[in-house]
Amino acid sequence: MIEETKDMDQALDRGASMSLLTTMMRIRDFEARVEELFFAWQIAGSVHLYIGEEAVATGVCSALRPNDYLTSTHRGHGHAIAKGAQLDRMMAELFGRKTGYCKGKGGSMHIADFSVGMLGANGIVAGGLPIAVGAGLSAKMRQSGQVVACFFGDGATSRGTFHEALNMAAVFRLPVLFVNENNQYASTTPASYGVSVEDVASRSAGYGIPGVVVDGNDVLAVRESALAAVERARAGEGPTLLECKTYRWRGHYVGDPEQYRDKEEVLRWRERCPIQRFQKLLMENGTTRQGEIDEISRRIEEEVAAAERFAQESPLPDPDEALDDLFANPLRGRR
Repeated sequence: MIEETKDMDQALDRGASMSLLTTMMRIRDFEARVEELFFAWQIAGSVHLYIGEEAVATGVCSALRPNDYLTSTHRGHGHAIAKGAQLDRMMAELFGRKTGYCKGKGGSMHIADFSVGMLGANGIVAGGLPIAVGAGLSAKMRQSGQVVACFFGDGATSRGTFHEALNMAAVFRLPVLFVNENNQYASTTPASYGVSVEDVASRSAGYGIPGVVVDGNDVLAVRESALAAVERARAGEGPTLLECKTYRWRGHYVGDPEQYRDKEEVLRWRERCPIQRFQKLLMENGTTRQGEIDEISRRIEEEVAAAERFAQESPLPDPDEALDDLFANPLRGRR
């Protein structure tokens, strides 16, 4: 069953609540502008938007420390932002500019920022799972107290790497939080068709680890479950499989004709908007007011616009740098 959020007063103070709201709004505004820029031919390559899923990354990352690790997916902008990545360098990477996180060579699906523990987005379905296990093994061997949050979609849970990763993490009691973002579709395949069980979290039983299902559109429910799993991991008790039931408002990629789902279904999920839901809660309990929310929105709009200007004004990579960062021993200049 999906766990319900407990009394907010027990979990968060005003500052933390507003931080959660701001992060979700920042993700939404960044993604909305990226979509506009893509259709304006300013961004090349494939783009997979995180709109509608903001509560998952925000709730999970709020439970992490700055030096904790994170592995992402092809839909990774929200994860990067929630972990503290800079919008200007992210935007520059989407524009293919030299100032981007991967110096303009990686694009949307390969943003990484080791300074905040973001080990990278991944264009390979389930590709981040073994990386997370490796990071978790490293943390355990170094006794660093670090935890790894590993994000992946429902489609990834039918890949062999999912099962290999959960098995190894369970055997060695690694400090990994496996976060399944069940947004109901693996590309164009409904989870109800492509996944053999109703709840992905039930697969945890095969590895002897906890499996938890939460409402992925409820940022407080996500945070609460993530905090419990992180505490368990730091105590040396091993991994947890956290399934967050959510929904992507946009198609699998920008430009997807979406012929595999009904518009009515999309509208029903949009009514469960995680941001509007949390805004309403905060206003009802007196934590904030509409004027403050409007001011946050204005600041974020300026932040995203500044990131776009930074990207537009940044230089493109020099052709001579094409092989830089590909090899341990650079080949450039060799004969």
